[in-house]
Amino acid sequence: MTDKSMTPEDVVGRLRSGMTLGIGGWGSRRKPMALVRALLRSEVTDLTVVSYGGPDVGLLAAAGRIRRLVAPFATLDSIPLEPHFRAARERGAFALTELDEAMFMWGLHAAANRLPFLPVRAGLGSDVMRVNPELRTVTSPYADGEEFVAVPALRMDAALVHLNRADRLGNAQYLGPDPYFDDLFCEAADAAYVSCEQLVESADLAKSGPPQSLLVSRHSVTGVVETPNGAHFTSCVPDYGRDESFQKLYASTPWPEFAARFLSGPGEHAYQSAVQAWHEEQQR
Repeated sequence: MTDKSMTPEDVVGRLRSGMTLGIGGWGSRRKPMALVRALLRSEVTDLTVVSYGGPDVGLLAAAGRIRRLVAPFATLDSIPLEPHFRAARERGAFALTELDEAMFMWGLHAAANRLPFLPVRAGLGSDVMRVNPELRTVTSPYADGEEFVAVPALRMDAALVHLNRADRLGNAQYLGPDPYFDDLFCEAADAAYVSCEQLVESADLAKSGPPQSLLVSRHSVTGVVETPNGAHFTSCVPDYGRDESFQKLYASTPWPEFAARFLSGPGEHAYQSAVQAWHEEQQR
């Protein structure tokens, strides 16, 4: 068996400008933020990002790394619209392909199953078809003759996801309430990188939760990274909840100021230390 353990820098070293990059999680929940921060420390840019968008999208958009975003939304959950995404979009910083949530999910399914598209009812009769004129419809070849939207596969060059536990082989487990389609992101990408709160022995994964919590299988994983608190400031239940006070700071602080204080350090440890220092200041 192959040890697939890496550092965040190892992962980013395999990414290239112009790639289509999938980012797992949902809104401000269990996002691979340590990997996103490592990406911000690199020169990789001109990305097509595929995401149920949250602060991952906001950070990359504010830093000018996105060429096109494919997403059903960009939200911080407790803050409905991701403010740095909104600011970048309003100034025309990147192109946007906005899909219905169900269409997005079936695009992942199509890619994971190596299909060019999947037919869905979602989107018919809505402005999704108007704002995405490249979308096509197909007619059922059977007696019903029903028309469907042909949702194209969301194939990705690489995917980044964050889970609670993983082993060094690439098997990964979620312990919270929702898988957030992370398995589909991994299967839909040519290469997939899993960050986790803790690397454990393979046998310990079976002890941590029920069999269905073993979401991601090693066959779809290229590398695995142990990043404690690596989803911060998003939630990673049950390990920790969303850091709401810090999220409010992020949402209300001009990007240059936020980036200078929290993202200008040499690595993830510098970020975590800066966050801790800010929390200590709030308690004085």
